[in-house]
Amino acid sequence: MVIDFFTLFPEWFQWFTRQRHVQNALRDGHDLRFFNYRDTTPLSHGQVDDTPYGGGAGMVLRVDVVDAALQAAYGSDPFRGGSRRVVLLSPSGRAFDDDVADELASLEAVSFLCGRYEGVDERVRQHLSNESISIGRYVLSGGELAAMVIADAIARKLPGALGSDRSTVEESFSPALAGGPEYPHYTRPATYRGWAVPDVLLSGDHERVRKWRLERSAALGGGATRYRARPPQ
Repeated sequence: MVIDFFTLFPEWFQWFTRQRHVQNALRDGHDLRFFNYRDTTPLSHGQVDDTPYGGGAGMVLRVDVVDAALQAAYGSDPFRGGSRRVVLLSPSGRAFDDDVADELASLEAVSFLCGRYEGVDERVRQHLSNESISIGRYVLSGGELAAMVIADAIARKLPGALGSDRSTVEESFSPALAGGPEYPHYTRPATYRGWAVPDVLLSGDHERVRKWRLERSAALGGGATRYRARPPQ
């Protein structure tokens, strides 16, 4: 798989590329590539943005700048004929979840367009991308963090990235857990400050453990109220 990132800050991804599962994916032949809008901008002095028509605060990433970057990378509109998925990171896009991660991980190639400033010219969404994806109903300073979130979820699903294919069998939202979040985990010590590990996990009864984990996964997936903050104990 080839994942391309179009951004004003390719150096921000250095941390991401050093993660072990990403390194594993790269060693297995998958590829991450980074394209800086400033390297191919048709404007002078590295300009990439402009003031919005109609007035308002902030600057907008220009459509001709994004188009120039795509043309330089691919020589044509990359998503024509279904050859590549081009995703614009946007708070108004399709909500990202594990199903979307599965969908993207099944592709041979995907490109992420990272906006900046006040956003991107709407014609990027209309004519230069297949779709928009959002990682949540909040505002970030740019699309880079959102792109890393999605790429991280994709990389974990690539064969061999986690070192063992068993690592994803009972992961949060997996079919093995009926789409629920992963069950709670405990490790040594068995008792700490009076907080004990559930007896079932110490029983050695694998069937009881399996049922307990499924029950806990189902309970944790029962609604947002279960995740409200509670006072320290």
